[in-house]
Amino acid sequence: MSRTQRTDEGRGRLGSVLSGLAVALGCVLFLGGFVWGAVVYQPYTVPTGSMTPTIGAGDRVLAQRIDGSEVRRGDVVVFRQASWGDLPMVKRVVGVGGDRISCCTDGKLMVNGKQVAEPYLPDGKGAAATGIPATTVPKGHLFLLGDERSGSLDSSVHLGDSNRGSVPRGAVEGRVDAVAWPMGKFGMLERPDGFADMSGGISDPGPLRLMVIAVVSGAVLVLGGAAYGPVAKRLGRGRARSRGRSEEAAHVG
Repeated sequence: MSRTQRTDEGRGRLGSVLSGLAVALGCVLFLGGFVWGAVVYQPYTVPTGSMTPTIGAGDRVLAQRIDGSEVRRGDVVVFRQASWGDLPMVKRVVGVGGDRISCCTDGKLMVNGKQVAEPYLPDGKGAAATGIPATTVPKGHLFLLGDERSGSLDSSVHLGDSNRGSVPRGAVEGRVDAVAWPMGKFGMLERPDGFADMSGGISDPGPLRLMVIAVVSGAVLVLGGAAYGPVAKRLGRGRARSRGRSEEAAHVG
């Protein structure tokens, strides 16, 4: 056997080993990313347009399973409250226990005497369809509004309830991290800066980006590793034909 043939065989074995490792690692990343996502996130379909333009009616969202104690101002949450119909609802948290909420001053929502910038509201729409009289959020509760204030059955509508329109933190089932469907709207939800300098600040995004990176990287490794065999065989046949022609020319010469 020639030295060239031995070298090619060695490279072929090494390539096969690396190909197998790439496929194995790719499977771990691909499947692991999906399993991780299934454990951490829960999909929901938003039934109404009360969160437009952030989330539209019929949009599919991914909500990170969290404890209600982790919720911060500005978060979009999925919750269930018996006095609101006992169905999963999606609203934005604008106040937490102890906050003083009112609207509107110069067309702005007021939280603890500060005007809050709300870039997520529909263009040309105010901070409330009707005024919100000053109210203090009970401890352990959340004050929630829809981004489409004119059509949202939210805390502003339930001000006459025993908890002054708020819901307990324990009613929260998840924090919305992204819109997953339709594909044209796929993307992470931005954390609003208007609440960033208040006590507690705003929440950090969940691990969804890392999960997507893991799944995509895994798919690339699996496809790349699986493609190595056919590509290597084609290249090997090409080299063999080239050597054959060279040896034939040398023999003739």
